[in-house]
Amino acid sequence: MDYAVRAQELKQYIIEQRHFLHRHAELSYKETVTTKHIADELRSFGIEVMTFNDYTGCIGIIRGETPGKTVLLRADIDALPICENSGVDFESINNGVMHACGHDCHAAMLLGAARMLQENRAALNGNVKLLFQAGEEAFYGVRYYWEQGLVNDVDAAMGMHVWPTVQSGYIAVQDGNLMASCDNFRLTVHGRSAHGARPHESCDAIVAASSIILGIQTIVSRMTSPLEPLVVTIGSIRSGTQFNIISDTAVMEGTVRTYNPEIRAKVEQEIRQVMNSAAAMSGCTAELFYDYIEPSVCNRDIELNDIARASAVKLFGEDILRPTPQSMGSEDFSFLMEKIPSSLFVFLGCYDENSGCIYPVHNEKFRINEDILPIGAAEYAQFAEDYLKSSGGGSL
Repeated sequence: MDYAVRAQELKQYIIEQRHFLHRHAELSYKETVTTKHIADELRSFGIEVMTFNDYTGCIGIIRGETPGKTVLLRADIDALPICENSGVDFESINNGVMHACGHDCHAAMLLGAARMLQENRAALNGNVKLLFQAGEEAFYGVRYYWEQGLVNDVDAAMGMHVWPTVQSGYIAVQDGNLMASCDNFRLTVHGRSAHGARPHESCDAIVAASSIILGIQTIVSRMTSPLEPLVVTIGSIRSGTQFNIISDTAVMEGTVRTYNPEIRAKVEQEIRQVMNSAAAMSGCTAELFYDYIEPSVCNRDIELNDIARASAVKLFGEDILRPTPQSMGSEDFSFLMEKIPSSLFVFLGCYDENSGCIYPVHNEKFRINEDILPIGAAEYAQFAEDYLKSSGGGSL
């Protein structure tokens, strides 16, 4: 099958799927309408589907007519708590919930790929698992499917994301680090309250918190090599009840991003050292809750990357491939990448000034030029077929 041609034939179908999913945007772990719709579509193609009583999302299974390995194609399906201002005529009907990260695009493209692969399953040297994943925006969504043993038989996996640092309609398949790890923390300072006119009777939690915030900045600027990317951000601080009362508690929340596992492992201890020293200077104490969430997205399997690049070139020619800057954002597909070493993550460009598609993901105005949807669907399908052929000893 010529997947590029067939995907164009299915373009209207893929767009219609995207519009339905966009209109019915649902938050993480609440994707019930989305899951039912996707499962119904897969069954209408004759694809075997697994759904779960205690979890959203679903898995489709396409069994090739020739035995072989199993490749996983993944699309996330949850939306964000954002009030939409994209200007499209198929806006979300759920107030305050929007597909502002392109997950509706991913799911629609994978439905298109599923339809093509099912039509062409006689050419598949093995099986294709289609993971429509819940809860990506909640950091932990993908873990359920692994922990339940639902994807433990997978030999290789591919995820894809529409991405605004790549020009619309082009594909980025890069070796090495692509997105950062993500760890979050909550830091609580405990002091002693007093009247604002009698500061000597207090242990000021706000003063201590301020010192901690300034001290944490030195973890990046003075405790880490300037050649190593690291972000330590405190995005929230809550303290105090009234202008003339010295606060006895301050709570800060933040995030840590890096590519380097060694740096990732040491940041918690450095935050603790800064926290304890700065708190003690004000007569306060502090406690830290540190949550290791997602590892970095790293395309380590060069041979697998080469298959994905070759698939894209086969479909669309040499000019389809583009480089892109690394991102300090994170992706929970990285958890699967740790469990399934032969995995890769692909960016499908969506930046298009002519169509006004210039806004970043997680923005209320995020939108795409839907001409890219058949490109992503074709790449999903071609990669799956090519991987199964190569792993089964066939020629590409």
